[in-house]
Formats: sequence, structure tokens, C-alpha cells
Amino acid sequence: MSTVPDAGVAAVGALEAESRSTTSESPLALALRRLRKNKTALVGAAIAAILVVVAIFADVLAPQSPIASDQRHTFETPSRAYPLGTDQLGRDMLSRIVHGSRISLAVGVASVLLALFVGVPFGLIAGFYGGRIDTVIMRVMDLILAFPIYLLAIILMVIFTPTAGLIGTIKVVGAIAIVRIPIYARLVRGSVLSIKEKEYIEACRALGVRDPSILFHHVLPNSLAPIIVTTTLGIATSIIVEATLSFLGLGTQPPTPSWGWDLKANVAFIHQNPWLSLFPGLAIFVTVLGFNLFGDGLRDALDPRMK
Repeated sequence: MSTVPDAGVAAVGALEAESRSTTSESPLALALRRLRKNKTALVGAAIAAILVVVAIFADVLAPQSPIASDQRHTFETPSRAYPLGTDQLGRDMLSRIVHGSRISLAVGVASVLLALFVGVPFGLIAGFYGGRIDTVIMRVMDLILAFPIYLLAIILMVIFTPTAGLIGTIKVVGAIAIVRIPIYARLVRGSVLSIKEKEYIEACRALGVRDPSILFHHVLPNSLAPIIVTTTLGIATSIIVEATLSFLGLGTQPPTPSWGWDLKANVAFIHQNPWLSLFPGLAIFVTVLGFNLFGDGLRDALDPRMK
């Protein structure tokens, strides 16, 4: 008896079983499996997770108050007592960087979420209804996008007038959110235009399902993948914009710890005391890198064309 046919049948059976297990896998499970295989995405997720932990437990992790100055220990080089040195006012740089993570993460997440909650409905309405509504909404979005992102953020902060404390942080969040609203509006509009002509949408309309129900129960869920990816990558961009505004003196104001403000305050001493600018800059670099790596991994994991 020949074993070749038996081996072929077994191989085909194995392939069919594998195919059934793959096709029966939910989109979420499939995306998570792809994400777990992406090592760079896992590195990015680890960096983002560490940032979140540091921001939440900043009061515990920071060895000193970020605003406490000690004139006896100005411009201390990194040592056991001051792992990242001290600045011109004798403030511990490690404590300032740890507490600065709160501002960076808060501004990055809050501004992106605010832009998302405003931009997504605009995109849904413009794409679904079309006509004059679409024209008006998208021309406004085009007007905002006509400005370079940093220039518009600077103009808005000049108008808002930078202030210290929570109110100042809210102003920065609002300025960055306004800059990012058109990104979500255009993204969602494009998805809606391709989805609203599907047969199941026509079936919903034929059954008399109301437009809000169609939008939020059928159209929006099918647009979530690009929204999630854009949100993750947007946090990194927002952190850079916040640091840029603070560096220019238009963002978070003293005494609130900010990586961008620490760069601005210490850039004059970069030749004599380079660590004062190195560590805040490194914190920004690592944080942005982490969110970008995680965002790229999410994009690959949620892409149905990826195997």
C-alpha cells in the first residue's frame, strides 16, 4: 500500500483545520495575536506603560519636590544624591522629569481625546449626509489644516494667553485639540464614504432605522481601527507640540514642571552643564518613540491585509 495519498490527505486536513481556526478567530483576537508577535510594538507598549506608572506615582517616585530650590546645591553634576543633577536654582532634575511626565501625558491624552470627541462627529455627519453639510464642515477643516500645526498652535496660545496652573494646562490642551480636530474629521469622513454604500447600511435604511442609530451602531464601529491608530500616534505628536510651546514660553508656565520648559530654562547652560538639557530632551525622545512604535504596531495588527 502506498502512503503518499495518506500523507497528502493528512496535509490537506491539517491545512483545512488551520484555515478554520484562523477564519473562526475574531478580529480582536487576531489583532492581539499579531500585536504580540510584533516585538517593536511590545517595546513601545512597555515604554508607554512605564510612563503611565511614573506619572501616576510621581509623588512616590520623585526623591524631592520638583519646585523646591536649594541655593547651596546649584548646578550639581549627576551623583548619588542627585542622580540627574540640579539646575541653576538647585532643583532636583530627576524630580522635575518625573513630575513633568504628568504634564506631558495629561496634555497628550487629553488633547487627543478632546479632538477625537469633536472631530469624529463632524466626520460622521459630513460623510453620511454629504451635500452642503459636507461642504461647509470640510471647508472649515481645510481652513484649519491650511496652517502648519506648530504655527497654528502658537497663534492660538498667543490668543489664549499662557498662564500657570491648571487653567494654563487646559489652554494648552485646547490649543492642541483644535489643531488636531480636522485630522479626525477627514479620517472618519473617508471611512464613512466607503461604508455608507454597503448593502447592510442600505438594509438598515430600508427597515426604517434612524440615522443616529446607523451612524453609531453600524458606521462608527467599522471606522474604529484607523481612529485607534491615529489616536495612539496623535499622543506622541501632542507631546512634541506641548514641549515646543513650553520651550517657546507659550505652553505650561512655572512653577509647573514641564520637559519643554526645562529645555528652555537650561539651554543657556548647555555648554557648561549639558546634562540639564540632555535629560529633559531624552525624556521627550523616549516617550515619543514609545508611542510611535506602539502606534505603528497597532496599525499593522489592525490592518486586514496583513497576514
